[in-house]
Amino acid sequence: VYRTLWQKDVRRTRTMSKYAFGVDVGGTTVKLGLFNDEGQVLDKWEIPTVKDNGGEKVLPDIAASIKNKMQEKNITAADLVGVGIGAPGAVNAEGFMVNGAVNIGWGSFDLAETLKKELDLPVTVKAGNDANVAALGEMWQGGGKGYSNLVAVTLGTGVGGGIIIDGRILTGTNGAGGEIGHIHIEDAETETCGCKNKGCLEQYASATGVTRLANRRLAKDDAPSVLRGGEISAKTVFDAVKAGDKVAIEIAEQFGEYLGKGLAVVANVVDPQIFVIGGGVSKAGDILFKYIEPSYKKCAFGPCKQAKFALATLGNDAGIYGAAALVLK
Repeated sequence: VYRTLWQKDVRRTRTMSKYAFGVDVGGTTVKLGLFNDEGQVLDKWEIPTVKDNGGEKVLPDIAASIKNKMQEKNITAADLVGVGIGAPGAVNAEGFMVNGAVNIGWGSFDLAETLKKELDLPVTVKAGNDANVAALGEMWQGGGKGYSNLVAVTLGTGVGGGIIIDGRILTGTNGAGGEIGHIHIEDAETETCGCKNKGCLEQYASATGVTRLANRRLAKDDAPSVLRGGEISAKTVFDAVKAGDKVAIEIAEQFGEYLGKGLAVVANVVDPQIFVIGGGVSKAGDILFKYIEPSYKKCAFGPCKQAKFALATLGNDAGIYGAAALVLK
């Protein structure tokens, strides 16, 4: 009798459970995650991003991988809320890739609808830009949990950003909302940014930007520094800052001045509760805020000065969390 009751309870729980898949498309691998409707990741895995012939196999491979996982976990279409996908390119609010994803070979097309056709399942499919989707993930289950208005900033090879207002991604007309790395911040810059403009925030606040600032500072004079004669990177700069190196501290101050000013510009427009900082440079830790906040508070409009700063916590999983949130929230 007890076994029969337990089996009935399991079946009842199984019927009530709902699931979603989160997909994060990268240039080398596609990350996938299976989530329950409470936001818990139940499984995560990767498949290679096959970029041959304009990336034509990427979406079929994703669909096949999801179907295989459903079979493995005994999940039916009725159990599935939907599939969310983040991709490296501008994606508008309808899930259409406006300018394609160059590093995969994709052109402009309806990403959400195409994946839905590949899945051939009666489920919701939603798509977004990968940085925006990662921001949604950090709001949902990461460093911004508990807040509904936030700006997520990724300090990696470039500077990525995602803006969440009232719990929703700020997409913009062309899917380019949140491209904070290309805020113009320096009129005197002579080098060209990857976007073809000059003086973008990403040229000073990214990992490569910190390296550029360091090389320029070291070339300025012969002031002693542990940075001389060794590898120059964002990590070595902030390691030197923690060790009290005066030249490294000057570099960090310049980095913080640029980034604080850029984030103040964003805050004056969208008035977030919190900035969540992720990416490789964020591995330096809370010491970043010591250099960012003075410039931020100097430049931000009065009420916006109270915005909090926090480190991202989901790391490389932010994309799959945010993609799942597209269909679960």
